[in-house]
Amino acid sequence: MSWSEIDLAILLPAFAAGVLVLATHVPLGAQVLKKGIVFIDLAIAQIAGLGVIVAGMFELAPGGWQVQLAAAIAACLGALLLTWTEKKWPEVQEAQIGVLFVLAATAGILLLAKNPHGGEHLRDLLAGQILWVSYAQLALPLLVTLVALAVLRILRERLSRVGFYLLFALVVTASVQLVGVYLVFATLIVPALGARKHPERRRLAVAYGVGVAGYAAGLLLSAALDLPTGAMVVWCLAALAAAAQAAAPASRQSDPLSRG
Repeated sequence: MSWSEIDLAILLPAFAAGVLVLATHVPLGAQVLKKGIVFIDLAIAQIAGLGVIVAGMFELAPGGWQVQLAAAIAACLGALLLTWTEKKWPEVQEAQIGVLFVLAATAGILLLAKNPHGGEHLRDLLAGQILWVSYAQLALPLLVTLVALAVLRILRERLSRVGFYLLFALVVTASVQLVGVYLVFATLIVPALGARKHPERRRLAVAYGVGVAGYAAGLLLSAALDLPTGAMVVWCLAALAAAAQAAAPASRQSDPLSRG
């Protein structure tokens, strides 16, 4: 371990990217758990990644607005499809989300099968390259984050099914190219799981705390141990979420002293 060699000039933009992702994914994660559609984030992120792969086949500049647009269109089409399937067959929506994820993932494999750098492209989409994010890359995600937070605050429970899925698609599109599919999913679900046993008024704060601490610890440990950053952040998020859940106050309903 070499803490003295950690370069904060590299870690700070990565941490800023993580905070941007957390800003929208924590409140959306709470809604996803409530709706019981846990894997929607994974499916939409994979579809957005498929849009990036298709854009890359036309030799568009990585990270350019054309690639962002391709990813957004793919994600929105996936969101509209999931809106239709939820209305048509709501009892099997989670299964349909899983099938869509598998189809998008395997489509990416097929499209990159003859690309000599296909394996590298797939790894970057899944694990992400958060450590190499620059401040300039955060401008568009910051705009998307501010708009999404404004919509969530203004509409709250009045957000329609279609509106929720489309907002979700745009948020994921902005996130997946920053941190990768795995971290997008972990950021959505893991902090929300860690906070779910806390009193409702504190859940959002606990979830944000887990997320911010998880990104900070993961970035520092990955730099010190020279390990993959995305994977380390996922494990730190999970460890801190488990600790947060263990520290939650006992439910009064399960306490025999509170009865009678």
